[in-house]
Amino acid sequence: MSPASARVREFPLSASEFDEIRRLVLEHTGIALAASKRELVYSRLVRRLRRLKLDGFRAYIALLSRGETAELEQFTNAITTNLTSFFREPHHFDYLSETVLPQIERKNASTRRLRIWSAGCSTGEEAYSIAIALLEAKARFRGWDVRILATDLDSQVIATAAAGEYAIERLEKLSAARRSWFGELDGGCAVAGKELKSLVSFRRLNLLHDWPFKGSFDVIMCRNVVIYFDRSTQCALFERMAARQRASDHLFIGHSESLYKVCASYELIGKTIYRRLP
Repeated sequence: MSPASARVREFPLSASEFDEIRRLVLEHTGIALAASKRELVYSRLVRRLRRLKLDGFRAYIALLSRGETAELEQFTNAITTNLTSFFREPHHFDYLSETVLPQIERKNASTRRLRIWSAGCSTGEEAYSIAIALLEAKARFRGWDVRILATDLDSQVIATAAAGEYAIERLEKLSAARRSWFGELDGGCAVAGKELKSLVSFRRLNLLHDWPFKGSFDVIMCRNVVIYFDRSTQCALFERMAARQRASDHLFIGHSESLYKVCASYELIGKTIYRRLP
């Protein structure tokens, strides 16, 4: 018996209860949790049991199975992982600035409309990094209708992203020019400036549910989001995204992800960079 299994738990978590939680996670988030994630599940959900004054995981599973909206939101917040940083995977932003934005300037010259979706935006660093790239190219898009939609399943990280407040250390790797798009608050925090915030709309969205928006996206960043989804969920999700893009629009995915045998609607044109096929 391992040390972990030998510990006396505050709330025992049986194999059947863990399997039921895994089923609920898959149903509500699309994440296929491995059997090895039992300790992670316990550590993240035991706080909810204490908060709700429940006597065990069976009672918590019953609560979730009743479809209690508020607790399902807390459940998904607890399970999902949010790891991000400004200009993470910088080659994506280099390609966006140097190649994609000039193409969009030519392609959308008649409509003067630009739309980018940060799908799985976490605490907002990705969306604000996109906004900085657009502001750096603002001479190209003066007078254009430019918007970034940033969505995430976790309501808590969406609230953090919308506030745009970060520990000053989070900006340490940014150049002085890029840090200038942030103001400084008392207490050593940085806050996204008005120009950054004006470009981004943050919304809570479950990618597996209906998408309450219309129109197409010139660029979709869905990075390090589907890595825990099963193959069928990935296929369905990327086909839905393809339906929201036109030929030659771009999709960026995470460094550990691939569309190989997942979605035939895109062609690989760079390191985890795809282009929508006709």
